Amino acid sequence: MAKVDRDPIAAVVANDRGEIFDLDGYAAVGMAGEQMTLLQAAETCKMPYGSELMRLPDRRPIVFNRSTLEFEVLTENPMLPGEAVFPVAAFNSPGYILTHVSAFREGPRAGYLPLFSYGAVGWHRGNFRSAILQVDREPRQDLRQMQRRDVAAGVRKMRKMLPGNRLRAHLEHCALVYGCPAGKNFFLGRYEAPLPTSRYCNARCLGCLSLQPGERVSHCQDRIGFTPDPEEIAAVALAHIQRVRHSVVSFGQGCEGDPLLAAEAVEPAIRLIRSRTAEGTINMNTNASRPEVIEKLFAAGLDSLRVSLNSARKACYEAYFRPKDYRFEDVLDSLDLANRLGKFVSLNYLNCPGISDSPQEYEALKSFLGAHPVHLIQWRNLNFDPRRYWQAMAAVAPQGPPMGVRVLLAELRRHFPDLRYGYFNPPRERFHAPPAPLEL
Repeated sequence: MAKVDRDPIAAVVANDRGEIFDLDGYAAVGMAGEQMTLLQAAETCKMPYGSELMRLPDRRPIVFNRSTLEFEVLTENPMLPGEAVFPVAAFNSPGYILTHVSAFREGPRAGYLPLFSYGAVGWHRGNFRSAILQVDREPRQDLRQMQRRDVAAGVRKMRKMLPGNRLRAHLEHCALVYGCPAGKNFFLGRYEAPLPTSRYCNARCLGCLSLQPGERVSHCQDRIGFTPDPEEIAAVALAHIQRVRHSVVSFGQGCEGDPLLAAEAVEPAIRLIRSRTAEGTINMNTNASRPEVIEKLFAAGLDSLRVSLNSARKACYEAYFRPKDYRFEDVLDSLDLANRLGKFVSLNYLNCPGISDSPQEYEALKSFLGAHPVHLIQWRNLNFDPRRYWQAMAAVAPQGPPMGVRVLLAELRRHFPDLRYGYFNPPRERFHAPPAPLEL
């Protein structure tokens, strides 16, 4: 029997017409692994602007019946018997990480969910509320500051400035067709600009956004189909750096493979940029599989490195990334190299409640950070079917009862008081900023 909050959050479900509504007498539930938790008002946030609600097909919602004080799997609308109901999840705006995922059971025909994160959500006093924590307050990807008319005006300006530049044209497609916030920021002249370059990758991530074999999962965006020339890359980067104060330009985007596999274009592009300006921050988002290549890029002028991990445990890392021609140890070597050279290092840490906050993962991450220090953890939500992910991770490593994402962040900060949390790649002007206080 669960404890009921005196100010409960109502469960929300959807019908087969896509209408979303709350259920009187039922409280919202979140999950972390198989652990179910009531969503308390004090431990959720008003759903951020720009978030989206999704109905989950071929699944049944788990709710808490306030009359029986039991968790229930609904097979029909209790207010309208015979009407099918479905779970609802929130895909939350950037800068927030999940503490719980939407609670549901799969039906017999359930396939893989599309590549989003599926946050738990409920209804409370006139607003949807999400089971999330805010880890970055910067409005870098706030959609209210990315009006389409302004993006289109920026596209027209860049067409005149960079005619014939294939990378600029690719970013137009990203910004206008896929709605990519990074692409929009380039045309708006703000914050960080993307520099997608690589057609290839040496990992086969379960949640790869740009390439999915077969028909089990659809990719979210098409991978770049060419390798830009160094001159094209440098021109886009310089256009951004020259008009944006404290700018960042980044290799390694969702619409490409891993940029280390395009080093023949990336290295001379970095040298070209640095031959023309000392301003701006040149960053690379990567799986860090080739330390010998990274060393050359640092020598060329690369300023910072963001390394993607789903887990600090080798078995879980390999089960998700499925590396083709590198080892987990190569990633560690890259981190050690960056530290020896005094470079700014972040982790792109893919969070999924039930795995990321398991006691085993916490201990592994604590040991990892002690041996391979980083300046910043960019907490990112894993965009993958959570139940299928839990199954894949449980198949290769033990997963104990979750400690909770809030506890995880607080305990890591206690052991590493200088460790910063965030979501975005910082400019070098903020490399040494003190950690922001935790608001848990």
